[in-house]
Amino acid sequence: MRKIALEEHFVTPELAKYGASTSTVAQPHLWAEASRRLLDFTAERLPEMDRFGLDVQVLSLNSPGIQAEPEATVAVRAALAVNDLLASVIGDHPDRFRGFAALPLQDPAAAADELERAVTQLGLVGGLVNAHTNGKYLDDPDFFIVWERAAGLGVPLYLHPANGVDTAHVLSGHPELVGPMWSWGIDTSTHALRLIFGGVFDRFPTARLLLGHMGEGLPFVLWRLDSRWNFHNHHGVKLDRDKPSEYLRENLYIVTSGVCSAPPLLASMQAIGADHILFGTDYPFESMEVACRFLETAPISEIDREKISFRNAERVLNLGEER
Repeated sequence: MRKIALEEHFVTPELAKYGASTSTVAQPHLWAEASRRLLDFTAERLPEMDRFGLDVQVLSLNSPGIQAEPEATVAVRAALAVNDLLASVIGDHPDRFRGFAALPLQDPAAAADELERAVTQLGLVGGLVNAHTNGKYLDDPDFFIVWERAAGLGVPLYLHPANGVDTAHVLSGHPELVGPMWSWGIDTSTHALRLIFGGVFDRFPTARLLLGHMGEGLPFVLWRLDSRWNFHNHHGVKLDRDKPSEYLRENLYIVTSGVCSAPPLLASMQAIGADHILFGTDYPFESMEVACRFLETAPISEIDREKISFRNAERVLNLGEER
């Protein structure tokens, strides 16, 4: 069965420096190995894809990427260069690669223009944002121009984790909890909830958000969100829809990246539906073999397996459509 994977990382020598802030979350020898593989597009990546039956990787700049650059002019220049490079790699291997654009949100108008250029001229399939940009989240009104452009183009934004602005006090004394094992998921799921309560999906009802790692835990708390929304003081926040879960079921699409386990997959299918779940391997930080075998053997129907394996990606990312 055809497989399209969405959370597939790369980096360039020029941009690798931005990953230094996250290098401490991994064991040194494993970080060194992942860093080496991030720089490769074809020598190791393509044979591994062939070995495990992965047809297409949708490539994205590794976290924290452009978001870690404090200067707007530098960020804009770097984003244009890396998106041009990515388009060139895809052009050399159009049957094996697609890509998400890096967005220089330090300059929101430039980021919106770059998203449009990347989609309409370079053939990229959306934008990927790594957590916050200079402490600002995607519900900030300054970024509405980016959401408006994404909705108008009919492409999603992928929200990927990175180090947060700060570290919660509850994590103090436990650095092992800081990073992708725990704190990144909390930070990213909270970031996604800000989009709901910040009115992004009320203002742009057709906007689509992608979250990796089986939705960063959000599919498992929909009932609780609705129940507590009815109970809590809303502090002046108003929603156009009756329940928070309606936004997550309609505007959210999740990727299986980094969660190769049947129970959360089955729970997510029940919570938001198989039409909103896409496949990812989280290369090179997770095993491509483990991810592909998980998809092939998960206890789901063949119809749902086909949706998650490639049908949903083709639809959500407009693959095969002329622009």
